[in-house]
Amino acid sequence: MCSRNIKISVVLFLVLIPIFAALPHNHNLSKRSNFFDLECKGIFNKTMFFRLDRICEDCYQLFRETSIHRLCKQECFGSPFFNACIEALQLHEEMDKYNEWRDTLGRK
Repeated sequence: MCSRNIKISVVLFLVLIPIFAALPHNHNLSKRSNFFDLECKGIFNKTMFFRLDRICEDCYQLFRETSIHRLCKQECFGSPFFNACIEALQLHEEMDKYNEWRDTLGRK
């Protein structure tokens, strides 16, 4: 009886894994909604948004201060905190590229 239950559990597990893996992921939708949550008014570009968002994530990981994450993204990455994060992460050599991306996304 116990052996039968184990076999059924294993079969269900093996059948359900591919089904869950095939389900669509809403990752892109969540990134797009963050774009609008930040009140960015420009053109949504997934790559640019992800890279700028990643700078704020890395800055948060560096300082472990929750307000930094929010303040970095403020004004569609146009706040002084975003620039401070670029400096803290020593990415200042690529500042022109980041400014161009912020303009594309629609910095206020």
